[in-house]
Amino acid sequence: MPASPAGTTGRNGRRRYGWCAVKVVVVGHGMVGHRFLEALRARDTEGRWEITVLAEESRPAYDRVRLSAFFDGATAQELTYDVPDGVDLHLGEPALAIDRAARKVTTAHGMYEYDALVLATGSSAFVPPISGVDQPGVFVYRTLDDLEAIRAHARGREVGAVIGGGLLGLEAANALRLLGLRTHVIEFAPRLMPVQVDEAGGAVLRKYVEDLGVRVHLGAATTAIRQSQSVNATLALTLSDGAHIPADIVVVAAGIRPRDELARTMGLTTGARGGVVVDAGCRTDDPAVYAIGECAEIDGRCYGLVAPGYAMAEVVADRLLGGDASFPGADTSTKLKLLGVDVASFGDALRTDLLDVVYLDPASGTYAKLVLSDDAQTLLGGILVGDASAYPALRASVGGPLPASPLALLAGDAPRAALSEDAQICSCNAVTKGQITTAIHEQGCTDVAALKACTRAGTSCGSCVPLLKQLLAEGGVVASKALCEHFSQSRAELFDIIRVRGIRTFSQLVAEHGTGRGCDICKPTVASILASLHNDYVLDGEQAALQDTNDHFLANIQRNGTYSVVPRIPGGEITPDKLIVIGEVARDFNLYTKITGGQRIDLLGARVEQLPAIWHRLVAAGFESGHAYGKALRTVKSCVGSTWCRYGVQDSVGLAVELELRYRGLRAPHKLKSAVSGCARECAEAKGKDFGIIATDNGWNLYVGGNGGFRPRHADLLAGDLSTEELIRLVDRFLMFYIRTADRLQRTSAWIEGLEGGLDYLRAVIVEDSLGIAEELDAMMAHHVGSYVDEWQATINDPERLARFVSFVNAPDTPDPTISFASERGQPVPVVLGVRS
Repeated sequence: MPASPAGTTGRNGRRRYGWCAVKVVVVGHGMVGHRFLEALRARDTEGRWEITVLAEESRPAYDRVRLSAFFDGATAQELTYDVPDGVDLHLGEPALAIDRAARKVTTAHGMYEYDALVLATGSSAFVPPISGVDQPGVFVYRTLDDLEAIRAHARGREVGAVIGGGLLGLEAANALRLLGLRTHVIEFAPRLMPVQVDEAGGAVLRKYVEDLGVRVHLGAATTAIRQSQSVNATLALTLSDGAHIPADIVVVAAGIRPRDELARTMGLTTGARGGVVVDAGCRTDDPAVYAIGECAEIDGRCYGLVAPGYAMAEVVADRLLGGDASFPGADTSTKLKLLGVDVASFGDALRTDLLDVVYLDPASGTYAKLVLSDDAQTLLGGILVGDASAYPALRASVGGPLPASPLALLAGDAPRAALSEDAQICSCNAVTKGQITTAIHEQGCTDVAALKACTRAGTSCGSCVPLLKQLLAEGGVVASKALCEHFSQSRAELFDIIRVRGIRTFSQLVAEHGTGRGCDICKPTVASILASLHNDYVLDGEQAALQDTNDHFLANIQRNGTYSVVPRIPGGEITPDKLIVIGEVARDFNLYTKITGGQRIDLLGARVEQLPAIWHRLVAAGFESGHAYGKALRTVKSCVGSTWCRYGVQDSVGLAVELELRYRGLRAPHKLKSAVSGCARECAEAKGKDFGIIATDNGWNLYVGGNGGFRPRHADLLAGDLSTEELIRLVDRFLMFYIRTADRLQRTSAWIEGLEGGLDYLRAVIVEDSLGIAEELDAMMAHHVGSYVDEWQATINDPERLARFVSFVNAPDTPDPTISFASERGQPVPVVLGVRS
């Protein structure tokens, strides 16, 4: 066989190796089938194999893992893969029959001979036998065609329901939310994501999901879907527990089934639960036929994840070229962001017969569990919900000795050097630390993009990218500080670009200094920067499309789709008249009232169309937005201070009020909390705040960098015995330097820890003006103070802005009929289950 055949141009204009090549026909062109094409083309440098692909869909392979991005602005073209050269791709031409004896595949358009056949038919959506499931308005969530049909049907609709609360079900629920539908999720199991998380993790995940307004129904099966008699929905779902759920669109995401129909007609062995049975080389009963991906059963199991499918694709490519590669086993680890919530599972996460270390913080919505060997020396698996930042290092440590204490591992503090060279960094593409290290030191990879191109690490789900950056740093390479794929600059660099150039819109910034259309990382980040610098109304123009969920309605969305209203009460000081107004508003609008931990009053249960009326009453009484919904200053807490307390040495209430009014509405990389204590007894808990002040006999001590949450940290003393004027000047500079230089979603504590030189460097910058920017920081704060406008008042004074606050665009005065309340402890509480008959 010639080493390099000249070849001819075949169908679709792709290169064809005709007279001297052996032929492989690939049935199916999904993610795994596409990976096989890439792997074979990369290895087959002599062009020995002529490749024909028979695809059922009318479009080339696309990134099915990122399907939900379709509803967040990504186009089908952006999700679609480029087909390798030398591949004869037949779109919309599925295989209809296969003659194993003659080695021929028949389609509606012709017949194709093969020397090797690769079945990559994937899977289909499992549709439970539900009465009425085949009627209009019911869809599956599997292909881009499905998504286009869902989007078209959802136009003008109001309520959606998803059958299935696993990975795919939660993605479908997020899609319906992005389409503007109130959404229900029905899951037969007693928890969400039952295959990936345990009971406790499922409970934390459920709270996250319900806080976004998605109603979750667990332990219930859908028994029927009928045409609805209600004017509020076109369909009605009946659940096994007797509940009825109205819906205009139903998405079935209850699981998948292997596409093994062709294999069965060919007489190949299939598994008891479906799937083409293959050996370690991914070969079927017929030595000329292979099966890869979700249609294959290997080691008695079909895998619904992309990583095992990719491994199979590599094995078959190697075998066709004379190698003896074998399936290395499957890493079923997963890390996803579902409805904005980080969820990760790795190793033997659900084993109950082993030791485990559990961390649960209901307040911050964080759950973590590590599964350990009997001697507590080996990490075997784990689950992370809410904060999955430790996932890359934890997953890479599975099967080896613990590189640190369990608590340090959960906090993401495992020593990097403890990872062995054979530790798997990228589970999707089976890339080890050793391969990454080689790419850095021997192949000259100096950034994440180069590592991706060289090793494939980080090219699938992307969860290992933080670890790639760490390994680059270990290798002496300064990793890119790019905010995301659309901006090569860091947040701090973007801040300076926007400030210096006077940029006022995201579209101008991305056109002049970025690429693409942006994403859910850069859009809110840029929105925060623009708000910090210009102090404009956050919902005007294109700004509205950039905001995080709560900012869209200037209120915090709650688990039943209602909103909470938190008026600002500076320093916790409030007059009787204002207390009476809050009580009257709560009574008149039937709101639940709760004193917060920051000395404010939370009014919960407001429908979106009620918000302007509530704000109008509160603003008229002298209240304004407390910005509980934004990454901004929340509260400045205080004790009663020297005015009342016999131990107080300074007026803590007066200072707290002054600071809160000064910094109200100040947008930042993360939320900001503060407190002022009137003496060393510290009743306001100032040392647990982003900036806290404690009175002394000679003035004030300023502490910075404290916070609670997953990794609580006491603040550090920045300066002592300050006058009020000196204190305010330093707080101004501290806040503006933080806003100017911190990363997105970085708390002040992590920001200070990340500064080279830490607290000493910070003190030099804002106290000693070592960078010569103190005057600039002072001016930035002065601009904020001078340009502040209350967002609630700005809304109620503008009819165009008010038009945003309705439940139904075509019926603005109609309340949401799915929201209902019961009475508990004398107050209204939400009813979140389905409406019972």
